[in-house]
Amino acid sequence: MTTRYHDSDPFGFDRHVREALPMPVTAPADTPKLGPDSLIWKFYGDIRVQLFGFQRLAATENAIAELAQAVSDHSVIFGDFLGRATRTARPVLKTVYSEDPHTWGRTVRDFHTGIKGAMPDGARYHALNPELFYWAHATFLDQILYCTDTFVRRLTRAEQEQVFDEGKTWYQLYGVSARNQPATYDEFVDYWDSMLERFTSTKAVVYGTGYIRKGIPPLGPIPRPVWRLLSAPINAYTRTMITGTLPPQLRRVCGLDWSQQQENTFQRNAATIRALDPAFDHLPLRARYAPWAADGWERTGTNPRTVHRPHRNNHPGPR
Repeated sequence: MTTRYHDSDPFGFDRHVREALPMPVTAPADTPKLGPDSLIWKFYGDIRVQLFGFQRLAATENAIAELAQAVSDHSVIFGDFLGRATRTARPVLKTVYSEDPHTWGRTVRDFHTGIKGAMPDGARYHALNPELFYWAHATFLDQILYCTDTFVRRLTRAEQEQVFDEGKTWYQLYGVSARNQPATYDEFVDYWDSMLERFTSTKAVVYGTGYIRKGIPPLGPIPRPVWRLLSAPINAYTRTMITGTLPPQLRRVCGLDWSQQQENTFQRNAATIRALDPAFDHLPLRARYAPWAADGWERTGTNPRTVHRPHRNNHPGPR
């Protein structure tokens, strides 16, 4: 594999992100779209990928300083965390599963047109800078790759490469320059590892993981002593099964404790969830997929159970 940029900044992030130049592009009318024959359709809308991956997705995005600054300056995350998550999920899922993904892709892009500002040191940022926009997209690819392999079924090397290649089509639907998009899956792994080393303790990522450290706050008028009893098993779950999905670099910057015992418990539970995949596969469609994904499967008349069936005993090991 060749390095396309200077060794100290192999994917050009430092060199370009603070140029703060938006780079929308006009996608050709014949831009391809994803369909039910793709692995991204098969796995992205899977409820296990969505539920187990939400915190990994949000936290990895917000651990990069420029993206976190944009969230702090322009988002309602601090007052409506769940509402923001829902409003983000729908258009991105529609870009994959809708009948008109090109329109939804441009809609997602245009949401970000006015998201710009200054970093604390005076440097500028813009959400449509390709390095920043691609990073957000990369966190969705990682969500699919990691959560499928951990909670659904082990992916083969060929399947990992296919998800990455399909991700190029997905990214093209947004209409933003792909100048720093890795060319191969191996490059993507190197890119991802290089971004993990940039993680920092931003206000957005610390806030977004606060419920793991402090416990889930009381819901409604439930007395605190009662809530402590009711929330104990939920908090134990989040401290293990949610924290366990986070990369070690992210746990470190968020101040989240993690022990070998927790790691062992997490891996046992994940293995149990994977073992239940054949049973899960026989649940009704709308019990298995997020609503907008289920809409896509129903519209195309395709049963996801019949496409991309697993290859048994062919797992390449951790990514």
